[in-house]
Amino acid sequence: MRIVVVGDVMLDVDLSGEATRLSPDAPVPVVDVSGVKRRAGGAGLVARMLAQDNWPVTLVTVLGDDDAGRQLQGQLAGVRLVSGPSGYASPVKTRVRAGSHPVVRFDQGCGKTPVPEVSAAMLRAVEKAGVIIVADYGRGLAANLQLRELLARMADEVPIVWDPHPAGPDPVPGVAVVTPNLAEAQKAAQSRGRKEARQETPQEPAAVRLSAAPDPGSDPAAEAGTVLLEEWGSQAVLVTKGEHGAVLCRPGRSPEPVPAPRVEAGDPCGAGDRLAASLAVHLLAGRGLDEAAVLAVHDAADFLANGGVSALPDAGEPAPVQPRISDPLLLARAVRESGGKVVATGGCFDLLHAGHVRSLAAARELGDCLIVCLNSDDSVRRLKGPERPIIGQHDRAELLLAMECVDAVMVFDEDTPEAALERLRPDIWVKGGDYKGASLPEAPLVESWGGRCLTVPYHPARSTTGLADALAKVS
Repeated sequence: MRIVVVGDVMLDVDLSGEATRLSPDAPVPVVDVSGVKRRAGGAGLVARMLAQDNWPVTLVTVLGDDDAGRQLQGQLAGVRLVSGPSGYASPVKTRVRAGSHPVVRFDQGCGKTPVPEVSAAMLRAVEKAGVIIVADYGRGLAANLQLRELLARMADEVPIVWDPHPAGPDPVPGVAVVTPNLAEAQKAAQSRGRKEARQETPQEPAAVRLSAAPDPGSDPAAEAGTVLLEEWGSQAVLVTKGEHGAVLCRPGRSPEPVPAPRVEAGDPCGAGDRLAASLAVHLLAGRGLDEAAVLAVHDAADFLANGGVSALPDAGEPAPVQPRISDPLLLARAVRESGGKVVATGGCFDLLHAGHVRSLAAARELGDCLIVCLNSDDSVRRLKGPERPIIGQHDRAELLLAMECVDAVMVFDEDTPEAALERLRPDIWVKGGDYKGASLPEAPLVESWGGRCLTVPYHPARSTTGLADALAKVS
């Protein structure tokens, strides 16, 4: 389940204050600094985000032997750090802001450096990953040949999210998804065009080869993504477009737009890091890239709407209380990997009553977690009629999660839970005692992966329909 972040780190410093006058020496604002905030940037920011969300994360990087490098180590609380020496000064990027407006940024030690060496411990840490994020910030680690050979070998077995940099190398072939922003994608695609132009022959000019690519329409992101998909040999390219969302490009398919929700956000810093981190989490959960991309774009928008990097807690602040894993797919995977049994049950659960409570508690006793497959509002409407559900799916899920015996809820839109079960693959599928296990329509599916169908005691005097009818008479 461990997430491994590989890449370059830097120390980010924010100086914030107010500017109420101009300097007498030059027509520039004087910022009265009232706050100084330091944090790990680059791959360090990605790792800190994941650690803040309580994911087990390892950061594989190189650090300078200087004050900034030591500050970086202090900023990476909660992250398992496996690092080697960079041999150079740690890069420091300092931003000065007056109110909500950036005034200037100055960089120290950010010049190009030789490709760093990697240690055996760094390579071993990468090999233990359940999912990998390569956060390339152009400092050379992603160009290390030993590391690249390892990543290329692992690409067929482990999802790799590659966040590229214009000054960095191309991603290794076969990674799950590359996430350039629009400017980066266009620059990389143009570089590819110039390279082909230099290599063109009378028999096959570059213009002909480029025109052979699938026509992605007029969207510049789709055009660039389609070119880079072939150039990089990745399984997908997700070109991000800020407030306009993203475009997902995959072989043999038309580019797919991924809209972003409208949010009021000032500082976009860190949005790409949040997106890469979220993609990795959702791919680790077993989600398809379509769903993972949509969720990651929304996660990045939420991150900005909630204040972005300025709202991240300082490394010295107490760690939040570890929450239980509420994502059903991740929970199922975690329980299975620890040798436990995953129990699932399903239903509408419209108006919870004592019968529900007893059945759910009995189901939870059968294994190490209980996941409830919950019919969505549309599904309930088709099954029960236009008057139902009485309580919406979000409230029904919240009520179920408030019960100590329920560990996670998976809402599904179909009339039957087969599709949800196929994704969860529980060890035990539970229904009320009014069902006979052999007659359950889900039995053949559950048994196909070695699962079992069981029943728990049924309480005939309690039913949602009866309760709804009684409430209707009272009203």
